[in-house]
Amino acid sequence: MSDDLPDQFDLVVIGTGKKKSFNTPSTLHDDSLLLLLGFTESCIAAAASRIGKTVLHIDPNEYYGDVWSSFSLDAFNNLLEQSNTMVRNGSFVWHEASDNADWTREKLLEKSRRFSLDLSPRVAYSAGELVKLLIKSNICRYAEFRALDHVCMWYNNELVSVPCSRSDVFNTKTLSIVEKRLLMKFLTTCNDYGEDKCNEDSLEFRGRTFLEYLKAQRVTDKIATCVMQAIAMCTHDTSFEEGMQRTQRFLGSLGRYGNTPFLFPMYGCGELPQCFCRLCAVYGGIYCLKRGVDDISVEANFSDLLVSSAGKTLRAKQVVCAPGQVPAAHLHSELRAHISRGLLIATSPLGGEDLNKGGGGVNLLRLLTSDGQREAFLIQLSHYSGTCPEGLYLFHLTTQAISEDPAADLAPFTELLFGVQAPQLIYSAYFTIAAQAATNTAPNTPIYCTAPPSYELDYDAAIANAQEIFGKLYADAEFLPRAPDPEEIVVDGEDPSALNEHSLPEDLRAQLHDLEHAAQDMDIAE
Repeated sequence: MSDDLPDQFDLVVIGTGKKKSFNTPSTLHDDSLLLLLGFTESCIAAAASRIGKTVLHIDPNEYYGDVWSSFSLDAFNNLLEQSNTMVRNGSFVWHEASDNADWTREKLLEKSRRFSLDLSPRVAYSAGELVKLLIKSNICRYAEFRALDHVCMWYNNELVSVPCSRSDVFNTKTLSIVEKRLLMKFLTTCNDYGEDKCNEDSLEFRGRTFLEYLKAQRVTDKIATCVMQAIAMCTHDTSFEEGMQRTQRFLGSLGRYGNTPFLFPMYGCGELPQCFCRLCAVYGGIYCLKRGVDDISVEANFSDLLVSSAGKTLRAKQVVCAPGQVPAAHLHSELRAHISRGLLIATSPLGGEDLNKGGGGVNLLRLLTSDGQREAFLIQLSHYSGTCPEGLYLFHLTTQAISEDPAADLAPFTELLFGVQAPQLIYSAYFTIAAQAATNTAPNTPIYCTAPPSYELDYDAAIANAQEIFGKLYADAEFLPRAPDPEEIVVDGEDPSALNEHSLPEDLRAQLHDLEHAAQDMDIAE
């Protein structure tokens, strides 16, 4: 690892992981410091670099993204076998079966690099905060997405596709003609909600539940399940106002990039932190992987924070980090189970041909326990998502942790989905993503802690956390203003109004070349 680093940085990014020591004494002076290279931290680093701050990323891991990253099958298994602060209780099992001759353990490992296995899989609303931020900042040029093929629900022990667009509603065979009309009428009413604050529904159901409102509309049980489980994605206790907002959020993302309101990143969600890291690098950000932090100390007058890393001392005005990287003298953090995850591989998908035409794509399913008190999200991926070899299917299960046993936490959902006549599993893995609840024991110390990945379907909470911390660091600066395209950049000394030859049509470009040759052949009298 090279130690030829600049002497001055505005922002340093350092990741969590096993600490490593390097005997290369020297000093770096900093105005600000950021620890942990996850999605939230990558957003902050990109935003700081974009407004002209010098940024250094230091991460003890060999990869970007921390618990937001994606792995090959080999690397994923190695991660589960190692001790890790944030990923723990890991285990995996190979399932051998006579009808899986085409996909043995050895063949899977041979294609290990064809897998892209997410630790924190998410989908994005087409009109959600992530997509808005990617477009606004022009980071979208680094990302590629696939629209979800189906949003599903579990009804009468069967996997059913939820009609999203108007054409889906009238083409679906799962609803009767009367149910189709009722659903369209209900969705139109929800879409118009809020335009008149004094309408009868707003006044009558204020303070009541969304389920009560559904019953008052006299919809059938199938439509009520469709709305509660897949569209509004709410519980029996969800308020009327929140249920309407969730439904409008779903409807507001329809028809933008496909029939469903959701997008999934091609090649896995681990691509997203790297997109923000690329922007940071374009504006001068420097990255040092496999390098950790040894200690953080505070000067007597609280003017600077001194961070020891690989024999160097980094001087910072502020520190942004995950709670686990801060010494107990400055911050007390308590590690607890936060999210229980399951990752399963099978040779066939869930559902019938209608849900997996042409080999399947990306499907989303929200599951509830029989008592309705617990939920889980399932994301099914085929090779068209770029996350697994052709002929295999990935199933990502995510739920809130209630114990240190992720397999037990997910058991009610795996038993429901992978019981009788279900896809034959050839691999299953379970692990816990831990969170560290932090309490600042030294209020005068300029240390800001990022939040761990929250249990949510998309990225709204992570983006809000990044914006909040960035606002504290640089109160008067815009968060991720638009980055220009390469052809929009004007180099010093260039005429910005000059014609770009390569932007001209081919016929005009040929005429320009002819004029240039004619001018060279002309005899100009002095």
